Amino acid sequence: MEVLHEGLGELVGWHDPDENREFVLHNKSRALKDKTMTASEAVASFVKNGDFIASGGFGHIRVSMNIIYEIIRQHKRNLTMAGKTAVHDLDLLVGNGCVDKVEVAYSFGHEVRGLSPAGRRMVESGKCKVIGEISNAGYQWRFLAGMMGLPFIPSRNLLGTDTGKYSSCKVVTDPFSGKPINLIPAAYPDVAFIHVHRCDIYGNCQIDGIMVEDFELARCARKLIITTEEIVDNEIIRREPWRTNIPFYVVDAVIEQPYGSHPCEMHGKYFFDEEHIAEWLSLSKTDEGVRQYSDKYIFGVKDFDEYLEICGGLKKIAFLQKREAMRVPLVTPWRK
Repeated sequence: MEVLHEGLGELVGWHDPDENREFVLHNKSRALKDKTMTASEAVASFVKNGDFIASGGFGHIRVSMNIIYEIIRQHKRNLTMAGKTAVHDLDLLVGNGCVDKVEVAYSFGHEVRGLSPAGRRMVESGKCKVIGEISNAGYQWRFLAGMMGLPFIPSRNLLGTDTGKYSSCKVVTDPFSGKPINLIPAAYPDVAFIHVHRCDIYGNCQIDGIMVEDFELARCARKLIITTEEIVDNEIIRREPWRTNIPFYVVDAVIEQPYGSHPCEMHGKYFFDEEHIAEWLSLSKTDEGVRQYSDKYIFGVKDFDEYLEICGGLKKIAFLQKREAMRVPLVTPWRK
């Protein structure tokens, strides 16, 4: 197959599919065993310095923030992140020096809230490197190829674009049509973390609403940490087996953490904590502000429950639950 040209991006997260199959055979058990543990235990066990990591959810929605905070708390370093729709999670990890390489599809912006002061500052100063670009669809297909055990996914996506030029893809001659076709390489994150609505102790998960790339991500990640709003009995899962979006045999750890996506949104449960996100965006304009935020909300608390308390506790959570139920513009902002 003739290679016409190659993207300039660094290839990260790729493994020979047969090597990855061997990894899965020797490291993923199909036994129904209790996988519950704390966030601290999961990060210590499964996130290693230098890993290629991926965060589930989409933008500020259904993000496993308790794992993000724990990675920062444990001072993990030299991480490369899949910037598929990485926004608040990536900004905190880059700002705190945990992630120093990113392959970008959608990153360094907080959507309607503006750009990411911390992430942009770290990239512009050279402390974090953008090692490649790809589209959101391209990332979904990287995960899809990994899930399917293929070395790549052929696509016409990215052809003739600067995004393709700075990706890690290869353009070849299609042996059927003789025309150019883009080969999007598989991705196998060393570890991924996904927040779900509910699961059992074995890791059978249910997600309400859109899954984005999490179906594929769960199945291509070499290690998978699940955080959940609640752990339910296996019998509840078995009553509606078609709702199991992520099966137990791809899961390595289960952490029960109510409101574990805060300050991000959890579909049907609680809304974005706009005041808290605004506080981060304001403080993160300077390195000192990042330290001030992290000292208060990450290093100054023993766990995520204590963090929620200093964010407003049950009164704030009730407000966010009501706001999610209403889905209408606010007139009076919440006050402590």
